Amino acid sequence: MMKKLSAEAIGTFWLVFGGCGSAVLAAGFPELGIGFTGVALAFGLTVLTMVYAVGPISGGHFNPAVSLGLAIGGRFEWNELIPYWVAQVIGGFLGALVLYLIASGKADFVAGGFASNGYGELSPGKYGLASALIIEIVLTAGFLLVILGATSKKAPAGFAGIAIGLALTLIHLISIPVTNTSVNPARSTAVVFFADTGALGQLWLFWVAPLIGAAIGAVLWKALLADD
Repeated sequence: MMKKLSAEAIGTFWLVFGGCGSAVLAAGFPELGIGFTGVALAFGLTVLTMVYAVGPISGGHFNPAVSLGLAIGGRFEWNELIPYWVAQVIGGFLGALVLYLIASGKADFVAGGFASNGYGELSPGKYGLASALIIEIVLTAGFLLVILGATSKKAPAGFAGIAIGLALTLIHLISIPVTNTSVNPARSTAVVFFADTGALGQLWLFWVAPLIGAAIGAVLWKALLADD
């Protein structure tokens, strides 16, 4: 069990450090910044690489919503759910801490939003609560459908990591302007304590919406698509 939890912590560390790091360090770099597209790709690459690196050990969840969806879908043991959540949150927080230590080394550093998620005034495009709630639920549900489908017995072997990583890239391309993209409560929790905004007060949505979305995606898969 310790190997599984270590793999989840390392994978979530990589997701937060790589994905949020691309937003904090590289997205707005003068004239050479990677922008929304680069950040979206970075998040996808973190998952793709860690699915192959440590996925064979833990299943490669790196996301409390994914763990919940897999449990509902019958692909994960319920008694491992809370330990996985703890490992994911710890790994993500350590990723954000290391990122903060690096970013704060710049002379004129200001944490600002620090890649945190939000709605209203904290949304990159100033989208309201309802928009944030809907998009996080819908995209997390879609993410679970991709994960369950790509890892099903009938799917081509060895390609799940590519499909999952590209799905996360697509999700970010859609929703960065709305919420800065969560679909992952551990990712949202990791950075919120370093932000200089009111993001902590909005963190609840980025637990509730992804967990609801994951449950919906898993139920849809079991009801409509899974083999009996």
